[in-house]
Amino acid sequence: MANKIKIAPAEGKLGILLPGLGAVSTTFIAGVFLARKGLLQPVGSLTQMQGIRLGKRDEKKSPLIRDFVPLASLSDLEFASWDIFPDNAYEAALKAGVLSREHLELVKGELEKIKPMKAVFDRTYVKNIGGPNVKNGKSKMELANQLRQDIQSFKKEKNLSRMVMVWCASTETYTEPKAVHNTIESFEKGLAESDAAISPSMIYAYAAIMEGVPYANGAPHLTLDIPALKGLAENKGIPVAGKDFKTGQTLVKTAIAPMLKARMLGVKGWFSTNILGNRDGLVLDDAGSFKSKEVSKKSSLECIFQPDIYPQLYKGMYHKVRIEYYPPKGDDKEGWDNIDIFGWMGYPMQIKINFLCKDSILAAPIVLDLALFMDLAQRAGMSGMQEWLSFYFKAPMHADSVYPEHDLFIQHMKLKNTLRYLMGEGPITHLGIEYYDYWGEKK
Repeated sequence: MANKIKIAPAEGKLGILLPGLGAVSTTFIAGVFLARKGLLQPVGSLTQMQGIRLGKRDEKKSPLIRDFVPLASLSDLEFASWDIFPDNAYEAALKAGVLSREHLELVKGELEKIKPMKAVFDRTYVKNIGGPNVKNGKSKMELANQLRQDIQSFKKEKNLSRMVMVWCASTETYTEPKAVHNTIESFEKGLAESDAAISPSMIYAYAAIMEGVPYANGAPHLTLDIPALKGLAENKGIPVAGKDFKTGQTLVKTAIAPMLKARMLGVKGWFSTNILGNRDGLVLDDAGSFKSKEVSKKSSLECIFQPDIYPQLYKGMYHKVRIEYYPPKGDDKEGWDNIDIFGWMGYPMQIKINFLCKDSILAAPIVLDLALFMDLAQRAGMSGMQEWLSFYFKAPMHADSVYPEHDLFIQHMKLKNTLRYLMGEGPITHLGIEYYDYWGEKK
């Protein structure tokens, strides 16, 4: 058994700060309220429903994760949000149309109390939507300071002991790192001068880190993955994670692709398309925002298949991703995958997948788990990027010296082994050789 990491107890209230009070945030918040009352189960949440094996199989020790590691309780969570629309959480949830009115009515009072603060917003970065509930400031540094004041006020108002921030707002347009992103000095100078290369999400992340608040990026755009913010998080000892919640089609991809690779089946092409009609779909109907999502969604297959190692199976594989905005679908996203594979002696086969999912239903438990695990990481003294949370992201952050791990099952094992490590338990290897008399050594 390894040495247990010293983890501060989860005492007091945990505040969850949510940029964006749309479909994902309201589904998450309402779900927590419903779960608190014992009315519905938090299905999809590892922290609430999954067990973790400890020791050997014959020891039969598999406590729930929430009973194994010291996580914040659902009853200790408080919520705050920013949004460009002034609707409270109940009104926003009705408009999102994810949860039924019947279920929302059960927690209407709690939801109506959550009113969004004015958001930092720049139409340059999200072209297809706009709203009136927006902050004004003489510079981006002033906007960052306004966010910091919001964070401080929320902490004081709710008497919080800790906070985390999870980005649940829209996907920003695709950008690449610029000189202003290289150091915290150049970044803060850019904030003071309102440099156009500093996006709203970067301002939120900066404000969070400066206030000692862990930050997780649930969208695919450039935010934490710049030297200035990565360095700031490391220097201040703040956990950060991202990016882009792994919900529908990519969740399927990162499960199917490892199966094909494990059996050494070749892939000639993989075509993916989605239709969805929520606000996310409208935002992604812009070419710039779509490119952020496309880069994120296309990143997984090459890392899993490793075409440089297996060129005869995966070199030159054609991979195309499409997302189409289709309003009648609402939050009910539909994804199609056509996979052209080949097997023994090169004979062709096909796999076709039609995944009819509810995007926010899949995302809500991710928000919960990330909030609780990021809080755990901070109490355990873990700073900087949290690669062990790659399980939840399409394009996980990773050390520059290694490739990102996209295989869903390796990510899952890494997450659980990290929890075991924190609690002084040994990792699970699944070797199991001690159960079999391979060399006739058993007496």
